[in-house]
Amino acid sequence: MRTTLSLVLLLVFCGLSYGQSDLYQYSSQRPLGDLRANPYSSQSLQNRFGAGSPYKMDGLRNPYSVYGSSYSNYSANNPYATAPPKIYSSSGTYHGNLSTNRFDADSTSNPYGRYGSRYSSESINNIYGAGNRYSSGSLYIYPSK
Repeated sequence: MRTTLSLVLLLVFCGLSYGQSDLYQYSSQRPLGDLRANPYSSQSLQNRFGAGSPYKMDGLRNPYSVYGSSYSNYSANNPYATAPPKIYSSSGTYHGNLSTNRFDADSTSNPYGRYGSRYSSESINNIYGAGNRYSSGSLYIYPSK
C-alpha cells in the first residue's frame, strides 16, 4: 500500500513538473515585452520609450543587451542562438521562439515550421490565427533563461 501511494505521488509530481513546467516557470518571470499591447503602453515593443526602447537594459531592441545582441546566446537577433526568448499568450499557450534562426523547428522565422508558417493557426505570422492584431489577448516575450 505504501509503495502504491509513493508511486502515485511520484507520478503526480512528475506530471506537474513535465506537463506544465513552462507555464509555471514563465508566469513567475517578468516579460520582456508585449507584441500586441497598445503602442502607448510601457510594456509594448512598439513603444520606443517603453519596452521597445533601444536603451532599455534588457530590451529586445538594444543591440548591446543580452536579448538584443547579434552575438548573445539568449538573443532574438542571433541566428545561431540556442536559447532565444519565447512567446506565450496571456492564457499560457506557447507560440514559439522569437528568433531569426530559419532552421530551428520552433522559430517564428522558420517558414515551414509550426510557429513560423503563414498558414499555421499557432503562428504569429498568420494574420487570421495567433498573429491577429485585433485579438484581445496579449503575446508576451519571456527570456528562456
